[in-house]
Amino acid sequence: MEDFNWLQLLNPEFYILLEFGGVKIGLLVVLFIVFAETGLLAGFFLPGDSLLFLAGIYSETLMQQISLGSDFLNVTVFASLVSLMGILGNMTGYWFGAKSGSYLYNQKDSFFFKKKYLYQAKDFFEKYGNRAIVFARFLPIVRTFAPVVAGIVAMDKKKFMYYNIVGSILWSFSMIFAGHYLHALFLDKFGIDLKHYIEFIVIGIVAFTTLPVLWKLFKKRVHLE
Repeated sequence: MEDFNWLQLLNPEFYILLEFGGVKIGLLVVLFIVFAETGLLAGFFLPGDSLLFLAGIYSETLMQQISLGSDFLNVTVFASLVSLMGILGNMTGYWFGAKSGSYLYNQKDSFFFKKKYLYQAKDFFEKYGNRAIVFARFLPIVRTFAPVVAGIVAMDKKKFMYYNIVGSILWSFSMIFAGHYLHALFLDKFGIDLKHYIEFIVIGIVAFTTLPVLWKLFKKRVHLE
């Protein structure tokens, strides 16, 4: 940790390869980040999609201490753990929204809380209804605030849990399996190790997931003007 740089906090690979006292804690850190990003308002700035994709690439390393002897089984169990943390995170966000109610709309902006993100999530929720809980999983920032908004508007708990579970499973399994098997494919067929192109992968995923949202916000602002 002597060479620690604050910019490393924006690099998903930093969390995956993190060690404490010589012990690899990447798996625990990844699981906590998934929970924080979907259950704690302070988690909106944490890497989400790129983290899971890279975690799929490094799944063998992350599951090393609890390996089940089968590559497919290891990836499946890992994705299941991530999915579980995503479900619990959304449940926490829903509970917080239900309890806080209008308090958040009167809250001042801070480093950990931006009111504009809450309004963006609310607009997204109103546009897509129940499906927003599923779609929000694949959108940075929105996935942090969507369950909170669901709690604020008192979305039916059974419906929320259904879409929560479906969204979390789709998100975690698609990202992790894509990272794991694309890495294996590129290495086997083309001799390309995706671990050497982490920066490009992160930039690509961030652009792919955020540009559509930014474009919609830009069009909405132009329309209002």
